[in-house]
Amino acid sequence: MRLTEIYIYPIKSLGGIRLEKWTLEERGFKYDRRWMLVDEEGIFLSQRKHPRMALLQVVLLEDGLRVEQKTNSANNVFIPFEAATLGRITVNIWEDNVEADVLGDQFGEWFSDFLGISCRLVRMSDNSERRLKPKYAVNDESVSFADGMPYLIIGQASLDILNEKLEEPVGMDRFRPNLVFEGGIPFAEDDWLKVEIGNALFKITKPCARCVMTTVDQGTAERGKEPLKTLSTFRLVENNVMFGQNMLMLKGHEVKVGDELLPEKK
Repeated sequence: MRLTEIYIYPIKSLGGIRLEKWTLEERGFKYDRRWMLVDEEGIFLSQRKHPRMALLQVVLLEDGLRVEQKTNSANNVFIPFEAATLGRITVNIWEDNVEADVLGDQFGEWFSDFLGISCRLVRMSDNSERRLKPKYAVNDESVSFADGMPYLIIGQASLDILNEKLEEPVGMDRFRPNLVFEGGIPFAEDDWLKVEIGNALFKITKPCARCVMTTVDQGTAERGKEPLKTLSTFRLVENNVMFGQNMLMLKGHEVKVGDELLPEKK
């Protein structure tokens, strides 16, 4: 089994970036989900309620991020890594409240205009803490603005078997993994306790429960019933549709495409 794809999603729920190699950090890949859009109450925004977010692509530059409309790259905004902040607010992601830095009004205004909802852009500072739940943590690890876990891995064979059951195949981008591997049987990742990827070691924490976000076409922002409808026929566990495995990092500094995977099975 080999690592074939690496993705980061710097701004939560916007288009991801594919990389050949990347830096590992405790709370997730470097820059992964370190920025987030929130409403006026500080509650996070996602494609679940705002599918139009799928039409925004993030581009990684040397000194910051550029966000551009997928169908019109001329409509874009540049966000420096060192962008000045307006202060801190408490933001909400599911059951967690965490301190975040608010970036300039010009950024919030750009996103508000595009999405048609009043919102602000926030950044997770290095000293912000969002701890994993104790039942999943090993060393009191933290996580970024991701839904719950620092890393998500999916086997290409798992997507392939799903697509065999669909009338119209879907891309891996529907599932927003950090790591994709080839080789092994479909859903091989379900049976792992840990996995070495190159020189890094990860612990599997729990299966990833999927939601309506997987039904949003990442190119058009149109929402349908698939692949959730079909997944529910063979991947339903206690009323949750499972696809992919969440992980935390036990050791490592970097992974790269081509790295060998050595799993430790249950």
